[in-house]
Amino acid sequence: MPFQTASTEDLYHALRSVAVPPTSDRATFTNWGGVFRCQPLAVFEPDTEEQCRMIIELARREGKTVRAAAAGHSPSDLACTNGFMIRTTNFNRLLEITQVDEAKRIVTVQGGMTLNTLHKHLSRHNLALENVGSISEQSIAGVVATATHGSGVTFGSMSTQVVSLTLLLSDGSQVRCSRQQDVSLFLATLCGLGTTGFITTVQIACQPAFHLREVATNVPFNEFVSHLHEIATSAEHVRCWWFSQRGLVRVSRCDRTSDPPAAATSWFRGVFLAYHVVQLMLFIGRYWPLVNYWTACFASWIMKEEAVGVGESYNIFNVDCRYPQYTTEWAVPFETAPECLLKLREWIEGEHADPQGLRPHFPFEIRFSEADDIWLSPGYKRRTCWIGIAQYKPYGFVVPHRKMFSRYEAIVGRHGGRPHWAKEHALGVEELRTHYERLDDFLGVVRRVDPVGMFTNEYVRRHLLDDKTASPEAFKFKTIW
Repeated sequence: MPFQTASTEDLYHALRSVAVPPTSDRATFTNWGGVFRCQPLAVFEPDTEEQCRMIIELARREGKTVRAAAAGHSPSDLACTNGFMIRTTNFNRLLEITQVDEAKRIVTVQGGMTLNTLHKHLSRHNLALENVGSISEQSIAGVVATATHGSGVTFGSMSTQVVSLTLLLSDGSQVRCSRQQDVSLFLATLCGLGTTGFITTVQIACQPAFHLREVATNVPFNEFVSHLHEIATSAEHVRCWWFSQRGLVRVSRCDRTSDPPAAATSWFRGVFLAYHVVQLMLFIGRYWPLVNYWTACFASWIMKEEAVGVGESYNIFNVDCRYPQYTTEWAVPFETAPECLLKLREWIEGEHADPQGLRPHFPFEIRFSEADDIWLSPGYKRRTCWIGIAQYKPYGFVVPHRKMFSRYEAIVGRHGGRPHWAKEHALGVEELRTHYERLDDFLGVVRRVDPVGMFTNEYVRRHLLDDKTASPEAFKFKTIW
C-alpha cells in the first residue's frame, strides 16, 4: 500500500524498524563539542528514501517539525529539535560516478554520507574533491547546508562544487534542483540551513586524485598583515594560525605535487607534546588563567621550525581538531582583513596588559575563499578572509568563552563580518538583512517549499524568522561560563 494512502497507525508500524528506542543513548542528540543536547520527540535512522518520505508524511499528519542530523559537528544548536529527528547515519550510499571529461567527474551520493567516507570511495577510483575544509567528519548534506569552506583564495566554499541536489519537501514530493533547474531553490538550499527540505542526494564535482605539498613557516605578525595579499596568493591553498601571545603567524602553503608522501612532523612533537602536554597545560589554565599565555608560547615553540609534508589531498587539507571546543568564526571582506586583524591584536594586547583581563586560548585560525553567488553564503559576492577563534575543553571540562567571543564579534562585526552559519552567533533577521541582499528571496523560497514550517527549529526561528521566544539557551545542558 502506498504510504500516502496508508493510515497513520500503519505509518507508525512501518517505521518501527528505523525508530530509535526512547531508552537508547541514540535517542538523545549531543553535538560534537558537547555544548548542545536535545531529546527529540522521535529519532529515526532510515536507510531508504521511501522511509524518509514516510517520516515526513507522518510529521505532516501529526503537525511535527523535522530536522536532519549526522555527525553533529556544528558547534551550535543548528540540528537540535523537540520534534522528529532524522539521523542520517545509515543514509550513506555511493550511487553513481559519471565522467564529464578527462578532468572532471560527478559523484552522486546520499546526503548522509560523511566526507571521510566519500574520500575513501573517491580514492578507490583515483578521484578527489578539489578543496576540503579542516575536518571531514561532517555529512555531505551538512556541508552543503552550511556552505562549509576550506582555504584557497581562488576556491569558493564546498557548496560551489555541488552540481545538483534532490530534496524531499514538506508535502512529501521529490524535487531536483541545479543551476539549470529550479535555480532559486538550488541557490537557497546550498546554504539553506536545512530549511528548504530534506536533502536525499547530492551530485558533487570531483577530479583526478592529487597530492599536496605543504610548507609551513612562521611569519612575524606585522609582516603578515603588511603582506596579507601576497601571502594569501602565494600558493593554491594558504591557511594560517596566529599565535597572538608570541606575535607570530604560522603560514601553511599547499600546492599540488607529484612528490611521494612524507610526514611533516614526528610523533613526539605532533602527538605527545602538541596534544597530551598542551591539553594538560590547558587544564591547569582552567584554574589559573595566566598559564594560558605560557601554553600558547609552548605550542608556538613546538612549531618553530619549517615543516614540509606531502600526502593525499584530503589528508593535508584536514587537521586534527584535538579537543572538544567552543568556537566561532566570521568572514570579513578580504580587503578589510588587515585592518580587522590589527584591531584584534589591539584588543588582545589590552587583555594581556590588564591583570584582570581575559587569557584566551590559541591560535586564531585565518583562511581565505573566493566570492560566490550563493544567497546566504558568507562569501556572497565578495572574496573573503575567515577569522576563527576557539576555547578548548581539556578533558571535556567547560571553560570561559562568552565574554571573549562577544568582544571578538564586536570587532569583526564592525569590519563587515558575517558569521559562519554552523556556529553560534547573535544576529537576528534585521541585522542579517543588512549583510545578505537576497535574504528576502531566500525566505520567499522557504515559504514556497515549506509553507507549514516543517523544517524549522529554534535556531532557524531565532535567526531567520524573528522569533524572540526561540532562546539559544534552550538546548544548552551544561553550565557555561
